[in-house]
Amino acid sequence: MNVFITKYALSQGIIESEARLTSIANMIDAGKRGYFHKGEWFTTREEAEANAEHRRAKKIASLKKQIAKLEALSFTETA
Repeated sequence: MNVFITKYALSQGIIESEARLTSIANMIDAGKRGYFHKGEWFTTREEAEANAEHRRAKKIASLKKQIAKLEALSFTETA
């Protein structure tokens, strides 16, 4: 079957690949690309794009939180 892998969407984009279901429920074998659990692969491009967008939004929120933490950091001595 043809699948769209989003596990590495933020670094490699959405990967289209041939895969087969494994004996483990909701898991696929994408050959050289490896094994992926449901939620890391989708059967339609639309689902994959929605998941990749969700991953992007979560990463942006995480980075904003990190930036705020760094901006609040102070190295001055308080007595």
